[in-house]
Amino acid sequence: MTSVDIGIDLGTANIIITIGGKGIVLNEPSVVAYDKKKRQVIAVGEEAYKMLGRTPGYITAAHPLREGVISDNYMTEIMIREFIRKVSGNMLIKPRVALCVPSFVTDVERRALVETAMVAGARKVYLIEEPVAALLGAGIDITKPNGVMVVDIGGGTTDIAVASFNGIVSSASVKVGGNRMDAAIIKHMNSKYKLIIGEKTAEAAKKQVANVYDPDGTAIMTVKGRGVIRGLPVSVEINDMDIHEALTGCVDEIVTAIRGVLEKTPPELVGDIHTNGVVLTGGGALLGGLDRLITSFVGAPCITASKPSECVARGVGIAFKHTGELLDGFERISFYKYK
Repeated sequence: MTSVDIGIDLGTANIIITIGGKGIVLNEPSVVAYDKKKRQVIAVGEEAYKMLGRTPGYITAAHPLREGVISDNYMTEIMIREFIRKVSGNMLIKPRVALCVPSFVTDVERRALVETAMVAGARKVYLIEEPVAALLGAGIDITKPNGVMVVDIGGGTTDIAVASFNGIVSSASVKVGGNRMDAAIIKHMNSKYKLIIGEKTAEAAKKQVANVYDPDGTAIMTVKGRGVIRGLPVSVEINDMDIHEALTGCVDEIVTAIRGVLEKTPPELVGDIHTNGVVLTGGGALLGGLDRLITSFVGAPCITASKPSECVARGVGIAFKHTGELLDGFERISFYKYK
């Protein structure tokens, strides 16, 4: 195989990879399993995800990225290298790699991402900000002087931005995402029902019965875990009211951040947003009732993109069509040059 262009949405929860001409070729959890005794990685992605909460003490299965940034350089390097090898095979020439980053990562965090990708086998690395990639992947034309707002809810962060004329006009990033919501559900179950549940169970509850706008108690599911008092297996029936109560704090932070971005946005563009609406992307866009909640708050239509969890990855792939504007990852500069 000759040189390829690889786009990577390096998410806290999932890593999605695109290859030029093929689209999305990989979508697996951002999880690495490490054997402390042998001091080696034994699994990455889906295989490692199955080990979460099920391994002996000498094996750890964990996310090497937290809140959108690298928390373990070595594990992240291994993960990226393994995924690049999986999708590209034996390359004659090292690939160009475009990586997605949250809007407010620091220079140190940017450099860590770029250097990790270089060590993992990239010939050249570009960075693209998540809101821009999300809009591109959602099929939104941001080349015109017409304001559009995107709310991209990932596993570790929520990125909110208003874009117009090939650039981000105002933006904010809050450390609220799918993982924080899962943790809130775990805490709520412990506090209210004296039940300890795992991340997978919390995620399943969020997906199946969440309604953050108008819960009425009709969506019900049974969750299983360990009782706090006796330490024995326990099952509890919960409903959408429970999940609404657990997620109120997380959702309020996202709504407050949206208000903050709108307050920094020129009035003309706010008028455009009232007409064009708010685009929801990322896996968190599927949270029950969130679109209706944002619509009631902003007063503008809220549109959930098609396959929202894949929008950023699709946008990173599309970015290679803008090679004249795509910038080297070592440069501290926005994705698009203002002209």
